[in-house]
Amino acid sequence: MFAVIKTGGKQYRVAANDVITVGKVAGNAGDVIEITEVLAVGEGADVALGVPFVEGATVTAEVVEQGRAATVIAFKKRRRQNSRRKRGHRQHETVIRISEILTGGAKPAKKAAAKKEAAVEGEAAEKPAKKAAPKKAAAAAENE
Repeated sequence: MFAVIKTGGKQYRVAANDVITVGKVAGNAGDVIEITEVLAVGEGADVALGVPFVEGATVTAEVVEQGRAATVIAFKKRRRQNSRRKRGHRQHETVIRISEILTGGAKPAKKAAAKKEAAVEGEAAEKPAKKAAPKKAAAAAENE
C-alpha cells in the first residue's frame, strides 16, 4: 500500500518502512508524528484520490533525526567593479521513517503509541530530583 502525503509544501509518495527527508517537522528523535494531509491512498490499480485530502486517512511516522541539508552557495559578482558577495544557506530538515498508512479513520497501532509513551516516561526517569544540602550545615561539618 502506498500514499501520497503533503508536508512542507511538497508531496511525497511513501509506503510502510520508507525513510525520507522532509522539511523541518517539530519533534525529537524517536517521537511519533501523524500526517493528516494525505492526497491519495492505494494499492496497485485501486487508488483513492482526495478532494483535496482523503477523508479518514493518516500516515504515522517516526522521527529518525533532525539535521541540516548541505550548504547552498549564493555567489554574486559584478564584473570589472571589484564587487562580489558570497553567502551560504543550510536548510533545516527532518529524516522520518513511515510506520504505517491508516485509512477509514483507524487509530495508530499500539506499538507506535507505546513507543511515544515510553519516550515520555524515559525522560521523566532520567531526571531525578536533587535536593541541595544547606550551606551552613555543610560548612559546620567541614570545620569539626
